[in-house]
Amino acid sequence: MAHILLLYSGVYGHTRRICERMQAKLTGLGDLVELAPLGEFTADPAGYDAILIGASIRNGKHNPAVTDFIARHKALLDQKPSGFFSVNLVARKPHKNTPETNPYTKAFVAKSPWQPKLLGVFGGDLDYQRYTAFDRNVIRFIMWLTKGPTDPSTKDEYTDWDEVERFAARFSDLARGLSAGAPGG
Repeated sequence: MAHILLLYSGVYGHTRRICERMQAKLTGLGDLVELAPLGEFTADPAGYDAILIGASIRNGKHNPAVTDFIARHKALLDQKPSGFFSVNLVARKPHKNTPETNPYTKAFVAKSPWQPKLLGVFGGDLDYQRYTAFDRNVIRFIMWLTKGPTDPSTKDEYTDWDEVERFAARFSDLARGLSAGAPGG
């Protein structure tokens, strides 16, 4: 059993839903999981066996709170089993849904001083009606550029929930490897 800290940064709730699914999977595998919004987490992350961070993309960027957390805790993240996943609409495309092919995940890894031991990327959901007017227009423009749906009544989910659970199981294996004293974490 590993004690896992699962932090998320999102805007409209879908990243939290993904994390809740991961939490259920990890708990089912016997891990103890604390789920918290990254911006509200104030405890010492050193008390956990492993740390997993999920962050959505908004207007082309991850929330600066993600990079702030990484900057403050880089040594700890490097020392423990750690992972990162991005939630974005570009990942709706089959050739953009892996950490190696997703432009947001690739940019995150290239710019980050922290190199997570496990990376993931998941398609988000598209619900124009819940967005602010500004976000709706920005997202419609991005969808137009990337040949996605632009109809303002569109409500589609692009998350591969089976892949979310497989990723959670891989993270559990990673977390248990270090907590069991395996070399390399």
